[in-house]
Amino acid sequence: MDQSLNNQKPGQSQSHQKLVKLCAAAMMTAIVFAGNFLRITMPVPIGGVTAFTLANILCALSGILLGPWYGFLAAGLGSCLYDFTNPAYVMEAPITLLTKGVYGLVAGLVLYYLFKDAKEKYGPQVAAAACAAISYMVLYVFKNYFYNAMYLGSLTEPVQCWAVVVSKIPATITNGVIAIIFAPILGVALMKALRAAHMEKLMA
Repeated sequence: MDQSLNNQKPGQSQSHQKLVKLCAAAMMTAIVFAGNFLRITMPVPIGGVTAFTLANILCALSGILLGPWYGFLAAGLGSCLYDFTNPAYVMEAPITLLTKGVYGLVAGLVLYYLFKDAKEKYGPQVAAAACAAISYMVLYVFKNYFYNAMYLGSLTEPVQCWAVVVSKIPATITNGVIAIIFAPILGVALMKALRAAHMEKLMA
């Protein structure tokens, strides 16, 4: 496999590498989509529903493995496609594309630009996942305040809008902490496995 890549012309090798990464991004998109079904959805008094989910692990993992841009694509598109299958979230699909996409984007940016020489270590991956989780939480607060509370809920008082935000904080923090812990565990293990199998070209 490696020998055939060495025999390719530079342009062919570069095109092949882009194709491999695009296939890896498509596979990760499908994994994120499937992972979104691993959730416990609960109603909240105002603002619709909230959910405890394992999907944020996969969104962070997308950025860790694929880098910022393919990570954005896999995390955002996979989550967006899930929303189209769930009546409770279908109207939010375009917003999800952005917010969950940022999860993969920030994880990839932090890992590959700040910790490029140590990207396969657990500590840098924890930092990347933490920055991604915080970025997502900030966007999620804005989304709940302006979209769920003001637009969907037709709420006009700030205290009512903040009540919507607060009602979803426990699940949001729990999902973020789980992603910060477990995405790097998977990231480190998968990077080692890919290198051992001479498939590191699948990574960013």
